[in-house]
Amino acid sequence: MNFGLSPEQEQLQHTARDFLAKEWPPSSAHALFDAESEAALRQLYRHMAELGWVGLLAPPEFGGSGGTFLDAALLAEEMGRAAVPGPYLANTLALLLLRDAGSKALRSEWLPALTQGQAIGTVAWFEAQASSWPCALETRCTATRLGVRLSGTKRFVLDAHLADVFLVVCTAPAGRAKTTVVVLVPNNQPGITVRPMDDVDRTRRVYEVSFEDVAVPRKAVFVSGERAVNALTRVFDAAAVLLAADSLGGAQRLLEMSVAYAKVRTQFGRPIGSFQAVKHRCAEMVAQIEPARSLMWYAAHTLDAMPRLATYAASLAKGHLADVYAAVAESALRVHGGIGFTWEHDLHIWFKRAQWNRYAFGSPEWHRERVAQMCRW
Repeated sequence: MNFGLSPEQEQLQHTARDFLAKEWPPSSAHALFDAESEAALRQLYRHMAELGWVGLLAPPEFGGSGGTFLDAALLAEEMGRAAVPGPYLANTLALLLLRDAGSKALRSEWLPALTQGQAIGTVAWFEAQASSWPCALETRCTATRLGVRLSGTKRFVLDAHLADVFLVVCTAPAGRAKTTVVVLVPNNQPGITVRPMDDVDRTRRVYEVSFEDVAVPRKAVFVSGERAVNALTRVFDAAAVLLAADSLGGAQRLLEMSVAYAKVRTQFGRPIGSFQAVKHRCAEMVAQIEPARSLMWYAAHTLDAMPRLATYAASLAKGHLADVYAAVAESALRVHGGIGFTWEHDLHIWFKRAQWNRYAFGSPEWHRERVAQMCRW
């Protein structure tokens, strides 16, 4: 039995690596940080849409490729390797939620645009300090004579400043109780305020989005109740696997940077890579990365082929790879020494991204607790 990638998947990965090495070298990230201009970022996203990457998981009838989730994870790995910024993750999660749970009318209206890069979507999910699912929800959706109105504040909303549409997770009355609903809200509705939040990773942008009595038609509420919770769980698991893949790519890049530096940096008249302590640290990085690759592949495969195991595998992958990325980033910094964290050096780009990946969409500790509960440990 062949547990490797197909020729098409290998070609996708190699094409992505070559394209991103050319179109988004570390100098582009530095230029983005220094100038705060997003023209290059938008151009990169347009090119990715032209290559079909943005719509990789969308059905062919909406202009997508109908690819597998492992395809998307391989692409996310290469984006992590290049530390690519932009709305790919945010839009992919919105596309998945709309694809799996959206009404026929809303899918026909929005999926082609999200697939072809003509519009950008994001899921407005978390509140307060929560970054895991399920989480407490205070944002309310109230029925009116003409439709529904939303009120509440969402935090850690990915790339909200670029979003054309928000998929807002909120609560709605259901008799004497409350139920979870997801509401599609275009960004041009009155009452929406977007504020940037401080974050350690400059390649990721998160925002606080306030909805103050925002009115939308009733058809905008496209999924509710248990079906909404199940759809959101699947999208949360997808986010966990995509971040695991991103972490794998980033860790591999840090290893390569460390080995290359150890070959040229001299101390006491010889390359530091000849010293046993540096050799051991680089070897430990390899030992951490290689087994994690199969775990990420397996988690991505379960989302398509074994949905009953998807949550379990996604949490294993996210929890482990987030720790691996953080550990490799620390080792890379130690190999480089102080120069690795200077603003002019490239290493801090991946070091900071590793810290973001560790806590976004559930920390390793949270995911291990989730697995323990599923196993009844």
